[in-house]
Amino acid sequence: MATFGTLSDRLTDTFRNLRTKGKLSAADVDGTVREIRRALLDADVALPVVKDFTAKVRERALGDEVNKALNPAQQVVQIVNEELIGILGGEQRRLEFAKTPPTVIMLAGLQGSGKTTFAGKLAKQLEKDGHTPLLVAADLQRPNAVNQLQVVAEQAGATIYAPEPGNGVGDPVKVSRDGVEHARRQQHDVVIIDTAGRLGVDAELMKQASDIRKNVKPDEVLFVIDAMIGQDAVNTAKAFQEGVDFTGVVLSKLDGDARGGAALSVASVTGRPIIFASTGEGLDDLEPFHPDRMASRILDLGDILTLIEQAQQAFDEEEAQKVAEKLANEAFTLEDFLDQLQQMKKMGSMKKMLGMLPGMGQMKQQLEDFDDREIDRTEAIIRSMTPGERRNPKVLNGSRRLRIAKGSGMTVTDVNQLVQRFDQAAKMMKTVARGGTPNIPGMGPVPGMGRPGASTKRGKKGKAKGGSRSGNPAKRAAENAGLATAGPAAGSGTGFGLGGGQKAPSEADLAEIQKLFGKG
Repeated sequence: MATFGTLSDRLTDTFRNLRTKGKLSAADVDGTVREIRRALLDADVALPVVKDFTAKVRERALGDEVNKALNPAQQVVQIVNEELIGILGGEQRRLEFAKTPPTVIMLAGLQGSGKTTFAGKLAKQLEKDGHTPLLVAADLQRPNAVNQLQVVAEQAGATIYAPEPGNGVGDPVKVSRDGVEHARRQQHDVVIIDTAGRLGVDAELMKQASDIRKNVKPDEVLFVIDAMIGQDAVNTAKAFQEGVDFTGVVLSKLDGDARGGAALSVASVTGRPIIFASTGEGLDDLEPFHPDRMASRILDLGDILTLIEQAQQAFDEEEAQKVAEKLANEAFTLEDFLDQLQQMKKMGSMKKMLGMLPGMGQMKQQLEDFDDREIDRTEAIIRSMTPGERRNPKVLNGSRRLRIAKGSGMTVTDVNQLVQRFDQAAKMMKTVARGGTPNIPGMGPVPGMGRPGASTKRGKKGKAKGGSRSGNPAKRAAENAGLATAGPAAGSGTGFGLGGGQKAPSEADLAEIQKLFGKG
């Protein structure tokens, strides 16, 4: 996550220095805690939160759980991870729905924090879950706020209740109250009330928000806060808690490049859980907030669970089964490859997905250089082919490739590279489908994935020799390098060792992934 990128880098560098130490002294622990304190303060985390956090980490790091650990450095990282989860709220908290519909959700926050956009995102997510939300335009103060909510509601495919034009006209308390009654009559089971904000906290803002709360008695009051607001986040959160008393927090603009650490302080300072995190401008860029997963991202341990959930939402299980059968029967074509690209695009940005892998924080430049548009270019080339050419790329002669290049706006070289990489990808996927081990350039053999039915005797013989016997010097060097990385000493986990056998992808791995979906 871009907002916490600097904090993640600082913490990763701090823990990397511990990896070489077999036993940690009090001086080592104090030095580490000092660096953690600096990293948190530089990231705008509130001072009281930093003091409490570092005191707990130091106490636990000097205790028996570290002294008796086989790997003290990993144990310290684990302690920091657990305490960071505590700062972020401990456990995930979901929306609480009313026993008798409609469930009323009131949004509060400063002007520009992202309330209106979040209202559309939440409505879209609730509709996916089978609810029938109604958006109520109660922000009658900000110019064109009602029009903006109408546009967002249309994009989200949600119903809106907007009886007043806004721009200073209308009573927001009456609109909110009438909106709940309208939802009850029209059998909407969720009401989302978008209230007005101000550029800063003032008495008029708090009185209006408090009056709306007293009149509609919402089941949830969500405080939407800009993750890039800086140290003022804590003061703003306290003011809203005293004036309105919200039940949950929404972090918006987590895709920004500000330090954003103050947003981490909100849950700890107010005692209210973070329920949602907004990670982009699109209406689909909304995630339920998982404290443990966010802590893992900050510590560069990856977020595999979120990646899997996104894949499950985007991929059709029945379609995936058909593809698996085609791979096993060597019937996988460029048409199937195009379908898979379409499925991947549903998951969102490839760059964002790769960023969820453990250890990818160490490869920021490579991630920045990764161009998501390569998938679009690959798609353009395949769509410029005839159905027969997609099913059988072997018929692609020079004139056909020239026609495809002109039709897709690419070069003949691009077309040639795509066909070559498709052949390589198809071979690797066929090998995996048969239970074998794919030979990926730059990665070497995968431990524990030997080909079924392979001779045990031959496997032992290869192990005894301890290296490749290939007659090709380049291939022999690559295979020997692969054997070296597959050994037990390789890959001490992620960037600083937590997770025990998880190895961060190398630059060659990332380059190979990019090659499979576009030009290198």
